[in-house]
Amino acid sequence: MATLPLSPSVEADQVVGAVLADLATGDHRGVVVDSPPGAGKSTLVVRAAGELAAAGEPLMIVAQTNEQVDDLIDRLGARSPETPVGRLSAVDYAPSDRVRDHPRCRVGAKVTDLGSPAVTIGTAAKWATVTEGLWPWAIVDEAYQMRSDALLRVAPRFARALFVGDPGQLDPFSTVDVDRWTGLSWDPMQSAVAVLLRHNPDLPVHRLPVSWRLPASAAPVVAEAFYPFTGFRSGTGPGDRTLSFTRPASSPLDEVLDTAAATGWGLHELPARFTVRTDAEAAAACAQLAARALSRDGHTEAAPVTPARVAIGAAHRDQAATIRALLPPEAAGVTVDTANRLQGREYDLTIVLHPLSGRQDATAFHLESGRLCVLTSRHRNACVVVARAGIADLLDAHPSTEPVHLNVPVKFPDGWEANQAILAHLAAVARA
Repeated sequence: MATLPLSPSVEADQVVGAVLADLATGDHRGVVVDSPPGAGKSTLVVRAAGELAAAGEPLMIVAQTNEQVDDLIDRLGARSPETPVGRLSAVDYAPSDRVRDHPRCRVGAKVTDLGSPAVTIGTAAKWATVTEGLWPWAIVDEAYQMRSDALLRVAPRFARALFVGDPGQLDPFSTVDVDRWTGLSWDPMQSAVAVLLRHNPDLPVHRLPVSWRLPASAAPVVAEAFYPFTGFRSGTGPGDRTLSFTRPASSPLDEVLDTAAATGWGLHELPARFTVRTDAEAAAACAQLAARALSRDGHTEAAPVTPARVAIGAAHRDQAATIRALLPPEAAGVTVDTANRLQGREYDLTIVLHPLSGRQDATAFHLESGRLCVLTSRHRNACVVVARAGIADLLDAHPSTEPVHLNVPVKFPDGWEANQAILAHLAAVARA
């Protein structure tokens, strides 16, 4: 008799159970968990923190940004309100509402200011200033965003650690020249997880198998383009997520939105032309798409589409600023930001200005697979891409010319291949 496939929730629970079992009984110094977009990474972090704290194991949590720290404190307060939490911060830090609402959270600039909480949490930059104290456990959140040198600075503070992150997202970056370290096994520009596994190849690695954010229309597309060797599936089935508009279409932009509502994806293609980076026509199209989605009274299966549930993503800050300036008053609450700042967040509808739109060249920055992965994996219902025609030709005319270095692991997929996969799917949707 054929074995029935596991339901998404059962499959996910089995992996989470294996992770927690490794924490409780394993003898490894570290456990790595790879998470695709929206797979419950933060939920796992909060659950693991609660169980370790309940077992009498004080722990430290290392996040990468203050926004991530405050979000985790909010989640810890909701799941384990009885657990004392210490929030390491800068001297001039003003606690957010999420931190103030935690019933047992204490804020301090030094570890000694926090008493002896069960959970001490701060950014990697803040933990690097801590020179005393040892915790039995650490949880490193968004570990693929963390540079390896940042991990080395905090590693003396813990005995064992859980590393959780998304291998398909943006890699760490630097504004200074880093070529001198290229090829070294401890290259500081590699992610903390990459260096950790190169020096500790026997560490257990678990992979969360289900995305609870991406709908059934998006999970296979994103998995094929950015996670070709691990894959994942959607926690929802076809038809579980819906997007509809009360008012009928009256323009080409509305037709693109209707296509996105029906298929999960939309492509608004502008005429081929080389442009400056802040392409006014493309920026206006992004702003107008968001405004039309709101003015047509968009609804998901759960609630109306409000400005807070719509995001526009771009590669550069000046592009985001141009789009933001073009938003009409009724769309003023729409989030407009770069991929770096949208990472980790989710919306009902996302609009993406393609990083290669209007360009004459395909640089490593614009080809980076993690950037496009972030931009096209923030949505729960639909994603619309705005791009000038000709990107596929640009990719064919500019194969990768990046130098190949000895002892540097090859990253899969490369940006050229990932871009081609996403473009092919968008073109197929547009032709249908």
